[in-house]
Amino acid sequence: MTAENPYAVLFEPVRIGPVTARNRFYQVPHCAGLGHVSPRANAVMRGVKAEGGWAVVSTEEAEIHPTSDLSPAREQRIWDDADRTHLEWLTEAVHAHGALAAVELVHNGFHCTNFYTRVPPLAPAPVPNDARQPVQARRMDLADIRALRRWHADAVRRAVAVGFDIVYVYAGHDMSMLQHMLVTRYNDRSDAYGGSLENRVRLVREILEDAREVADGRAAVAFRFAVEELMGADGLQHDGEARDIVGMLAELPDLWDVNISGWPNDSQTTRLAPQEGYQAPYTAFVKALTSKPVVGVGRYTSPDAMVAQIRQGTLDLIGSARPSIADPFLPMKIREGRLAEIRECIGCNVCVASDNLCVPIRCTQNPTVGEEWRRGWHPERIEAAVSGEPVLVVGAGPAGLECADALLRRGYPVTLAEASATLGGRAAREARLPGLSSWVRVADHRLQHLREHANADLYPVSPLTAGDVLGFGFRHVFLATGARWRRDGVGGHGRNPIRGLDRAHVFSPDDIMAARLPAGDVVVYDDEHGYLGGALAEHLQAQGCRVALVTPAAEPSVWLHNTLEQPAVHKRLLEAGVRLHPHRAVTAVDGRAAELACVHTGRTERVACDALVPVTERVPEDGLYRALAADPDALERAGIATLRILGDADAPGSLAAAVYAGHLAARSFEADPAEVEAALFRREMPLHVSG
Repeated sequence: MTAENPYAVLFEPVRIGPVTARNRFYQVPHCAGLGHVSPRANAVMRGVKAEGGWAVVSTEEAEIHPTSDLSPAREQRIWDDADRTHLEWLTEAVHAHGALAAVELVHNGFHCTNFYTRVPPLAPAPVPNDARQPVQARRMDLADIRALRRWHADAVRRAVAVGFDIVYVYAGHDMSMLQHMLVTRYNDRSDAYGGSLENRVRLVREILEDAREVADGRAAVAFRFAVEELMGADGLQHDGEARDIVGMLAELPDLWDVNISGWPNDSQTTRLAPQEGYQAPYTAFVKALTSKPVVGVGRYTSPDAMVAQIRQGTLDLIGSARPSIADPFLPMKIREGRLAEIRECIGCNVCVASDNLCVPIRCTQNPTVGEEWRRGWHPERIEAAVSGEPVLVVGAGPAGLECADALLRRGYPVTLAEASATLGGRAAREARLPGLSSWVRVADHRLQHLREHANADLYPVSPLTAGDVLGFGFRHVFLATGARWRRDGVGGHGRNPIRGLDRAHVFSPDDIMAARLPAGDVVVYDDEHGYLGGALAEHLQAQGCRVALVTPAAEPSVWLHNTLEQPAVHKRLLEAGVRLHPHRAVTAVDGRAAELACVHTGRTERVACDALVPVTERVPEDGLYRALAADPDALERAGIATLRILGDADAPGSLAAAVYAGHLAARSFEADPAEVEAALFRREMPLHVSG
């Protein structure tokens, strides 16, 4: 590290057994909702990361055998040679840009249901599936264990044959047979694979040895291991048995990939773990016990934090999943000193939700991810302007900012008008709530480029009428005027307004985010089920209100199971003193109390209510669009050739959906409409029919 290049250490090569990583940037295995179902899209997406400078690019979980069938999840498969072609697409895409390709081989044990293959799951003991499915695994006998070793060795052989440079042995996230074997809560065996720690480690050791033998110096062998489960004595502990396991196996793998378990702990949102490097206190010990390189994660986006990990001797390689999704070119931007251009991960876990929903990966910060193959989008390259004519964008929320920024990058002069004094829209407003401060990165990243560019004019405090737009002389107009929260309680559960609102104090989420706060007993009625209802309840409780959170769902913020944070958010609400009323709908208020009705029986009860905060449904702010679209003759006289509404003003959705809408509008502007529509129909067909 020098004064001229403080990050030079990040670009030193690292030897990993028989292969060498060109730098210290390592995209650890992560799911993408693509896998074996969309192998071309998966290959192109991972190839873009290699192009962006990552030294190692890994797959998601790769099931090694039909007894580890994760259907309907869209993970990777390496069952037999029928998978060879699509795996070669991936290794070739990664190698084309000088990176190493890694594959995470896994047998998921009782974590899988085998819904497709219809064979009983395998496990150290006959335990139920861990996804609340009515499926129970059968206990493996010694013949099953021998078969598992053979399946894994065969998978290593296939992986090496298709060009993978690193093959994984996986014991992490509470999702793999090998981790299940290590812990006594699952392993109650009395044979050579149970009881003592040495016995419980036996299968891991054997599979590591098998992998090294089969790889035979043609590929490195990595061991992904959960060193802490945050369960106390009921799980692996970094200062207990996990440390002993590292000591026992220290020199056997070529690489240690270490993290905390399960997946909700490993991929914590910024709401729960705001600081990058949050795993370091648990993983730092590993480097002292082995001479082999160590990779770890912690949602690293700051190169200074990365350098600190290397200089402190805790990591040799900076592992990344979510930051590599938000910005596939993060290594290159650091190398070239373009730090201000990095799209920093906001830790919202929309990417994780995509995998849990079994759909292609999405990202709030990077609207191109998952669209590299289908739409041909690249995160750093965009089609040049066609006409180059000036464009007016109305609304500086996530959709408007992304649309304006992408149009500017294409080469169009952009004028951006915003009615309020604050640019950023809902991203800036929601960032004021507990745990959501990183949301403002969505606005900041785009605003920085717009403010620095000579062809961009920004006008805050500029509410526009239809007459204004018609009179400006712009031929192309994009309207991203956002949405407002309803105040009457109409939402998904109830399509009629709550009775008695004329006698009650009602505050919308917009009021709360604008610091217009209620007092006393407050009922937050969450019929939207995302992050906002819980965040508002937590915020109001901290402001001294006595909050009751009412929801028709079984739990508060129930959608957050998809982002892995619902249990933790639920706990935070309880610890904050928020009173929870699940399975209830607010049906009436009278200024002193709210009437709640059970959504199953209709039975009612009353709770104290000085103020109501309905978090139910948003109304698109589409008045400007409707006024303009209603008079085609006026548009023609004004010379307006393009009038497009986008984002929440068109259809309220997530932050990620708003950013995507803005990007799509900019990319498709002056493009062939037939080609834009054709992308909707582009999909991958089965490559083969096995057998």
